[in-house]
Amino acid sequence: MTAPTRKHDPARQPAPTVSAGYAGYLWRFAVTRGADETELALRSGIDAAELADPDTRVPFARYQALMRAAKEQCRMPALALHLGAGNDFREFSVVGLICYAAPTMGEALAELNRYGRLVAEVDLAMAGPRFRIEQRDGGMWLTDTRADPDAFPEMTEATWARFIGETRRHFPDAPFALAVHVTHAAPAHAAEYEAVLGAPVVFGSAYNAIRIDPSWLGIELHNPSVYAFGVLSERADRLMRELESAKSMRGRVEAVLIPMLHKGDVAMETVARKLGLSQRSLQRRLKEEDAGYEALLDALRHRMALNYLSGGRTSVNETAYLIGFSDPSAFSRAFKRWTGTSPRSWMERAD
Repeated sequence: MTAPTRKHDPARQPAPTVSAGYAGYLWRFAVTRGADETELALRSGIDAAELADPDTRVPFARYQALMRAAKEQCRMPALALHLGAGNDFREFSVVGLICYAAPTMGEALAELNRYGRLVAEVDLAMAGPRFRIEQRDGGMWLTDTRADPDAFPEMTEATWARFIGETRRHFPDAPFALAVHVTHAAPAHAAEYEAVLGAPVVFGSAYNAIRIDPSWLGIELHNPSVYAFGVLSERADRLMRELESAKSMRGRVEAVLIPMLHKGDVAMETVARKLGLSQRSLQRRLKEEDAGYEALLDALRHRMALNYLSGGRTSVNETAYLIGFSDPSAFSRAFKRWTGTSPRSWMERAD
């Protein structure tokens, strides 16, 4: 007897994201080359204010729309190649800082595989690390195992340009890329590939890969730091936990609620609708994670209140409004239930 096919539930498949730092670098790169910020926002659905904190998340689909808009606005079909070649990984991601705190290029690659999802979440064609070192056709290859890369070849362009550009900038005498293979067909700007990458390029290959000089893995990085590595790794681990939490239903409900809190309309039905679920389905999904909607909302308000009040960022009345209390006295009662003290007393102790 054939097992029944499980009905696809889009709510169980959270959309992939990229870091705001990753998207922000593309935004700034485009603007410096003549793109109009208003048009970029309109075409991508990204508000520039969303990019202020490099560790926040931006939907991958919006990043793709931003890339398309940037290419058209700047009239640069090869924009992704130049973006990758020109940037420093450390400028937009804690992952870049971690990689450069590692002792060797090979160990930096291992850290990139460990934390790469903090930069961009991508589907992989096989289990395991995204970037693999493989022996094939008589040579050593650095292979990107991203699934369906032809759907967004700009990521392939930027990725390989970044690998090659970073090595060339920091280790100009070190051999690295001997050849570059990409699975997508040759674009109209194919001639710019070899000019930017500095290696022969094969289009329509079975792999997205760079044939590398084996010595590249042993390159000693300039300033490895055990201390910095530990501090940065701790931060990256926290961000990874937050990213995983955002994939849970609890995390997704919180993500919907945060920008709604100040409006006061935080009914479960409203949140369920925004998630594409019925209220009953949302209740069931939260119950599967041992969470209840009202308790989740209360805990979120508690956490956000502490965040707003810490360091004197907002007044008590402003905080009450921001987390959805129209009556400051009701907020004070809730705060005392959460902490055992009044908001003002808590702020004085925090100072």
